[in-house]
Amino acid sequence: MRVNYMNVSPEVPQAMLGLEKAVHGGPLEPLLLELVKIRASQINGCAHCLEMHTKDARALGESDDRMHLVAAWREAPCFSERERAALTWCESLTLLPQTGAPDEDFGEVAKVFSDEEIAYLTLAIVAINGWNRFAVGLRAEVGNYVSPHLKHSAPRQDAATS
Repeated sequence: MRVNYMNVSPEVPQAMLGLEKAVHGGPLEPLLLELVKIRASQINGCAHCLEMHTKDARALGESDDRMHLVAAWREAPCFSERERAALTWCESLTLLPQTGAPDEDFGEVAKVFSDEEIAYLTLAIVAINGWNRFAVGLRAEVGNYVSPHLKHSAPRQDAATS
């Protein structure tokens, strides 16, 4: 680790945790948020966040199959229209210099999310991209994360198998 950003100044993690508190206080489903966090972390090459959010998703009941397919979600039939729209918006905003957040991508989101949900989804994407930059840039530890959701664990059944 280059700098332990969680310990050097209390304002730093508190600012980021404030974003998380707002995101999780909103109307979006926890598993949808985890899929978005996984996808952004894949794009940004963030091992720390991938470890965290795959473990959290699994503990919340997400299947291993779907988590493995997030990287190729466009070709995978197991994602709902709502999940696909969220992943589209996630990619569009995470790759903002390349995409410019096109109207077509926003249109996909606006079809299945309310204005309030779009604001929360956008905040979630902003937050995970911020966390990715801290974790990759400052070389956060990988390998020791334990999900606080483990006690609530229940295997999720994919839409194709239910």
